[in-house]
Amino acid sequence: MSSKVVYEGWMVRCGRRKIGRSFIHMRYFVLESRLLAYYKRKPQDNQVPIKTLLIDGNCRVEDRGLKTHHGHMVYVLSVYSKKEKNHRIMMAAFNIQEALIWKEKIEYVIDQHQGAQPSNGNKYISFEYKSGMDNGKTASSSDRESQFSAPEDEDDPHPNLLRRTTIGNGPPESVFDWTREIDSDFSNQNINNQAFSRKHWRLLQCQDGLRIFEELVEVDYLPRSCSRAMKAVGVVEATCEEIFELVMSMDGTRFEWDCSFLHGSLVEEVDGHTAVLYHRLQLDWFPMFVWPRDLCYVRYWRRNDDGSYVVLFCSREHENCSPQPGWVRAHIESGGFNISPLKPRNGRPRTQVQHLMQIDLKGWGVGYLSSFQQYCVRQMLNSVAGLREWFAQSDERNAHPRIPVMVNMSSTSVSSKKNQKPNDFSVNPSSLDQMNSASRNSALIDEYSDDEDFQIAESEQEAYQIGLENDVKRTALEEEPGNEIDSSSFSGNLRRDDRDNARDCWKISEGNNFRVRSKHFCYDKSKVPAGKHMLDLVAVDWFKDSKRMDHVARRHGCAAQVASEKGFFTIVINLQVPASTHYSMVFYFVTKELVSGSLLHRFVDGDDEFRNSRFKLIPSVPKGSWIVRQSVGSTPCLLGKAVDCNYIRGPKYLEIDVDIGSSTVANGVLGLVIGVITTLVVDMAFLVQANTPDELPERLIGAVRISHLELKSAIVPKLEPDPS
Repeated sequence: MSSKVVYEGWMVRCGRRKIGRSFIHMRYFVLESRLLAYYKRKPQDNQVPIKTLLIDGNCRVEDRGLKTHHGHMVYVLSVYSKKEKNHRIMMAAFNIQEALIWKEKIEYVIDQHQGAQPSNGNKYISFEYKSGMDNGKTASSSDRESQFSAPEDEDDPHPNLLRRTTIGNGPPESVFDWTREIDSDFSNQNINNQAFSRKHWRLLQCQDGLRIFEELVEVDYLPRSCSRAMKAVGVVEATCEEIFELVMSMDGTRFEWDCSFLHGSLVEEVDGHTAVLYHRLQLDWFPMFVWPRDLCYVRYWRRNDDGSYVVLFCSREHENCSPQPGWVRAHIESGGFNISPLKPRNGRPRTQVQHLMQIDLKGWGVGYLSSFQQYCVRQMLNSVAGLREWFAQSDERNAHPRIPVMVNMSSTSVSSKKNQKPNDFSVNPSSLDQMNSASRNSALIDEYSDDEDFQIAESEQEAYQIGLENDVKRTALEEEPGNEIDSSSFSGNLRRDDRDNARDCWKISEGNNFRVRSKHFCYDKSKVPAGKHMLDLVAVDWFKDSKRMDHVARRHGCAAQVASEKGFFTIVINLQVPASTHYSMVFYFVTKELVSGSLLHRFVDGDDEFRNSRFKLIPSVPKGSWIVRQSVGSTPCLLGKAVDCNYIRGPKYLEIDVDIGSSTVANGVLGLVIGVITTLVVDMAFLVQANTPDELPERLIGAVRISHLELKSAIVPKLEPDPS
């Protein structure tokens, strides 16, 4: 190897799952001068790497956070050039320390090429305390601002301050970042040394080497439903990474330092920085008389550029984590850990750990026994002392610990479900909810997993692409007419506008924004970008009336009637939105002719039972509040099984009336969406589900993007009398 090797060693290479195989890809990565490369094994002389990337001033190191990869929890980094983002290398480590070393080394090479040198003589800019602190805040690789700093200017005087990006978009809107509440009056140096803001906290007591603080609330009386925030501050002789990995774990190790922990499991993995967890508390305050407590909450984490870690908690409801019989569901208003580095002492690392909890434990004990709330919160905060003692009693910690994979909430219910008798409801009352959680989580991961971006060997990738292209070309010949439809002769009352910032309009959504079943789905459950639509979306109508609008294709002069006069065939999808005023959004998908014997032809001429079992919607909310995006989701849905669908077969069209109000769940989500509809950008793709190898791969009927829709723009249609 060359003497210019900056760093080398084994890392996990994240790649696609092969058919019938599931394993960890260990690859040998080498950063030599400005060239990042990886090999199947430790390279010998003149060995050709599998893939290389030239590190220069345009390169970025993207923090993808924690991911579950083939049964292991790994910390994922993505290295790419901002001028060619498709050319990237994905690498991962079993522990954060190893990933951070690689991140520092690569960023150091980037800084050298940019000519940016740390002013304080630090070797790596990542841990320079001045980075990102000009506004009194600690810069973070996953702060909300980072998503806007991705397209950097070439002549920016401080390019290193804009380099850190991540897959996360900051904490969810419902999560309060209490670590940002420190007074801005203090200098940067004082901020690092302050444990609290004196305007809001007072010292209650010192206990077990901890300082316990209580929030000062400027009211004379607090309602029973409100609780004061409390936090514990202590110093632990360990690195921030070691403490963070212990705090994030939900395995048996947690019993050794957290006396309030009984059980923890994963409900939903939102992204590399955000997850929804289920947590059971072990509270020893008269357990014979007080019911146990459990929690369902969002956990968000980030790593700041000064080396500190922030872990935030906030309760939220989740459809797959309903209240459990025999447990009282407590509510976390705000909480979490702030893990900050201190200067070493006697050669040993030191870290300040703050643990805050503002929790309503619910139940009768909170309202009538004030000591119950305070005692239980102090028991939870005492975990900081547990952390200190856990590390104090460990003489050697040479091996970096791995973050264990959390048990999915549904995993235990699946096994118990096998042994459950048909009429036996005594085993795990929540097993049905947990089974739904399993299917929902697997669908989410399968649908929008980051695996499609992970690199595979070039020869494998080329073979895979050639096979995929052949499948698509063959299907295109079978399903698509030769020429596109000229949409200029069609019109709807909702205007089309292809600009990104347009409002109250529609445009065609790219098929590759959606993932559908591949040609080999029956064998490996793989999905691929959908590609080109089979039909052309030529018009969209936005109607309102005092009653539900059925069979809108009979309206004289509508796009379906115009297409029929031209000899074309139309699929009309009428989404019926119930409210005090009824609304209908109507999409007209047109083709010159249906291919005889194709899946779409069988769907058009099939019976309602077949149609209900195959008509599928893939939704997405690219722009909107976090709660709306989570409520709508992105999981494919068989509309015919979820809501009532009425199929009307005309001479040259098929109309599908989708009654969203027929489902309680869909109606609830709709009630949330309708109030903020002007703030949303919504993507919808419609298709016929393919179940057998001869029907695969799936193809989209069409896809549409609706941007910032206005209710007042809907019009009352003039419908012809229904002959039926």
